[in-house]
Amino acid sequence: MQGVSVMGRGVLWLMGIAFLVLGAAGLGGSGSLAQEPLRKKALEVLVPLRSEEPPPPGSTLGQRVALGRMLFFEPRASVDGTVSCSRCHLPQLYGTDGLARSIGVMGRTNPRNAPTVLNAFLQFSQHWRGDRESVEDQAAKALVGPPSFGNSSQEAAMARLKAIPEYRELFGKAFPHDKDPVSPKNWASAIGAFERTLVVPSRLDSWLLGDDRALEERERRGLERFLVTGCADCHGGIGLGGSMYEKFGIHMDYWKATGSKELDRGRADVTGDPQDLYVFKVPSLRNVAMTPPYFHDGSVFELKEAIRVMGITQLGQEIPQEAIEELFQFLCSLTGPLPQGFSEAPVLPAGGFRP
Repeated sequence: MQGVSVMGRGVLWLMGIAFLVLGAAGLGGSGSLAQEPLRKKALEVLVPLRSEEPPPPGSTLGQRVALGRMLFFEPRASVDGTVSCSRCHLPQLYGTDGLARSIGVMGRTNPRNAPTVLNAFLQFSQHWRGDRESVEDQAAKALVGPPSFGNSSQEAAMARLKAIPEYRELFGKAFPHDKDPVSPKNWASAIGAFERTLVVPSRLDSWLLGDDRALEERERRGLERFLVTGCADCHGGIGLGGSMYEKFGIHMDYWKATGSKELDRGRADVTGDPQDLYVFKVPSLRNVAMTPPYFHDGSVFELKEAIRVMGITQLGQEIPQEAIEELFQFLCSLTGPLPQGFSEAPVLPAGGFRP
């Protein structure tokens, strides 16, 4: 299991307090870091995310992305014709559904909270327990997930799509060298291609790239807190998380802090390793202000409360209210604009659902 030792976290906390108290001499009258030194410190642990140009519409990749966008919003591949990827990843809610635990086919409840699909491809694995290798792997296995699409087989889902003539044509254009293009592999490839276009940079990224006007004073103070408190030890890199596993509840059992009614063994049920008990993937903090409720079970509904819980469970500290406010302001700066291809749902090929 990766992460920083408990002793190391305590040292980081004390260093952070010392930094905030003693660092004012040369920080300016407001007590904030001069922007360039703060930027340099931030770039030691954070990587800016840049916007990317979409592939040309007429290219094979462009055809694949367009198909994947349709399939992302397509409910007729599910066993009851009601569930699409967008059922749990609504554009209106920044790629989540606002539920503690998502509802899938036949009203079945998913075991965990649905994380946002925005920037998800940046993460080193998918799902809270890391039991999906990539966005493509997740898309393929969702077809037969009992509370997801609920199909008895991936082929059953593809048969429904093949019954819609326009899909046969679209798959053929996106995968021109395949004899049988409407396949589970190509379903996953197309959705993955679309999800890899859901790149959502924020004002933090503009600031990291040199725009001094991108972050307000209070947000820079929050970033300062974020760095010296040790948050970036887990929530670092280009995703501000999503690159490691960590135990939820280093200093306190997580359910005592969150009020969770059901315990989740985390990766221990995936790996069979007792060392992975209550271990989960560290979530990305990008767009976090727009994606409540929080944690794997959606047990916390307010971001400020989630910050407090992290302090108690992961740092062994009751974070002062002033620090919570500053961290909250910084986290709000991580919200970026929705990609147009995601915010507007496409018109899908005509065809009735075939059970």
